[in-house]
Amino acid sequence: MGDLNVKIANNAVGSQKFVRHLLNDVQAMEHMLANDWFEDDIIRIGAEQEMCIIDKSFKPAHFNIQLLDKIQSDDVVTELAKFNIELNLDPQEFTGSCFSILEQEIQSKMDLVWKHCEDMEMMPILTGILPTIRKSDVALENVTPLERYRLLMEVLNKLRGDLVELKINGTDELNVKHDSALLEACNTSFQVHLQIRPQDFVQKYNHSQAIAGPVMALAVNSPLLFGKRLWHETRIALFQQSVDTRRSMDHLRDRSPRVMFGNSWLTDSITELYKEDIVRYRVILNSDIKENVHEMIEKGITPKLRALNIHNGTVYRWNRPCYGISPNGKPHLRIENRIFPAGPSILDEVANASFWIGLMNGMENAYGDITTKMDFDDAKNNFFVASQHGLNSYMNWLDGHRISAAELLSKELLPIAREGLKQANITDADISRYMDVIEARIDKQITGSSWMLKSYNKLIKDAAKEEAATAITSSIVQNQRENIPVHKWPKAKLEDIPNWSPHVLKVEEFMTTDIFSVQPNDILELVADILDWRKIRYLPVEDKKGKLVGLITSRMLLRYFKQQSNLPSKKPEPVKSLMLKDPTTISPYDTIMDALRLMEENKIGCLPVVKNGKLVGVVTEMDFMRLSSRLMKRLGNQQAERS
Repeated sequence: MGDLNVKIANNAVGSQKFVRHLLNDVQAMEHMLANDWFEDDIIRIGAEQEMCIIDKSFKPAHFNIQLLDKIQSDDVVTELAKFNIELNLDPQEFTGSCFSILEQEIQSKMDLVWKHCEDMEMMPILTGILPTIRKSDVALENVTPLERYRLLMEVLNKLRGDLVELKINGTDELNVKHDSALLEACNTSFQVHLQIRPQDFVQKYNHSQAIAGPVMALAVNSPLLFGKRLWHETRIALFQQSVDTRRSMDHLRDRSPRVMFGNSWLTDSITELYKEDIVRYRVILNSDIKENVHEMIEKGITPKLRALNIHNGTVYRWNRPCYGISPNGKPHLRIENRIFPAGPSILDEVANASFWIGLMNGMENAYGDITTKMDFDDAKNNFFVASQHGLNSYMNWLDGHRISAAELLSKELLPIAREGLKQANITDADISRYMDVIEARIDKQITGSSWMLKSYNKLIKDAAKEEAATAITSSIVQNQRENIPVHKWPKAKLEDIPNWSPHVLKVEEFMTTDIFSVQPNDILELVADILDWRKIRYLPVEDKKGKLVGLITSRMLLRYFKQQSNLPSKKPEPVKSLMLKDPTTISPYDTIMDALRLMEENKIGCLPVVKNGKLVGVVTEMDFMRLSSRLMKRLGNQQAERS
């Protein structure tokens, strides 16, 4: 969750004091490293579990504060949006049955969340991006009402100075603007921590960068966003673009986004990463810091390095360096793996964690100094290729050798991970349980994303996008509740939705977005042909800036051409001479019942959907007919099952 006692760095004096603390923290860390202050006789693992809260219609439920008031546990905390929460999990020594203990702890805390969610007619769900999330869910009003989150949104919006613009291409294309960085809240992850000995940090961090691509390939679980099929791990692109504070410029200038993979191998020390972040990224949040780290160092007291941790929390490396203090008072170093999405099941998550940690522990014996065998740019490219294509990826591995992700994982990395777990004296039962899940996922070529995409592609043939997304979400909840690994999940089907309630839909979920339109000066003959060719009855009229200025219908054209049939031919008439200039419209955030009421009251068959004067979709009587047809079929099937 991060440090809650922070404020925006917009005061020169306060910022200068904070930066001085930040620089002092780096010096203190260097002193502690040089004088062997750090814990190095034990290795621990840890994790943080993010999740979404959904209602009975499988849409985000914006009640995290109310839920936490009922749960009353320090281990269940807020996250950025009102529909997100996070579980803090206990660190475990990296040995024995640590992974099965971790799985049991997650399950126990999830059971607690489930219990209180059910009392509020809600459900928790673990998934990288919730398939049913809507753009309205990430409106700024849905940020969790805590000062740190409000300040973070405020400063990111201020730094950007413009709307957030998403451009993500996959099978479909998402090109959308939004008024806040709360888009980031679409993402939920399973963050895994691995304690690292200071003397091993450089090599281990480089190993984590080298394996990020293939590890990402087998863990992908977020292919859908706003009804679009995008990257296999859309979280990666969404996070980078949603918190990108860079501005477009006329001249080329290299600037790193605050969400980053990195720019080069690490060479000397963990402090290289902190120094790079201080150089590249301005302080955006600060705090009144009381500790004098130099005095504490002189007295032999371990400092918290709070300034360093606050700044580190506003730079989002996929493999993040972390500093902490162990229960015995000694400082320690960790790598926080932020690439894993939440889900598909708890078993899958712990399998991902054990694979990565086993791999990290076995890499030194297998490869030694990876930087002499692999270009950094290949490691970076592998990560983004894997995010786009999952197990379908091809990667540049050692010495530039090109290999499929599945083959690399199966033949090379999985044996290294098994051996790395054995070296740490992980029990045979744990190794078998979790590595068998990874092996089956690779062999069957089934990830969370491939399961969603195959389910969606099948469902969309007979259902609307919203209905397909709801069926997938319902199926995820059912399989997750039983802790079934994703490679055993049957494809989602419409029957997975227990009680589909279309009356709760928002217009944005129901409207047609593949819109055909004309402009005021287009000729009426063009309108007639478009209506005929596309077999539609309504055409919105837009100006050159996309603003809705009118509506023209097939009935208008029939009357016009009937009147003109007995007149001598004349020059073509423009659309503006006939169009309805002030059509009834609706907002994308209104409900489907609002749309039905407007159409009935005004006796119209088409509602243009408008936001800020711009046309974003249409709702017609045909949309309601298709909805009614699907609903009647569903009711018929349910009746047949009962009889």
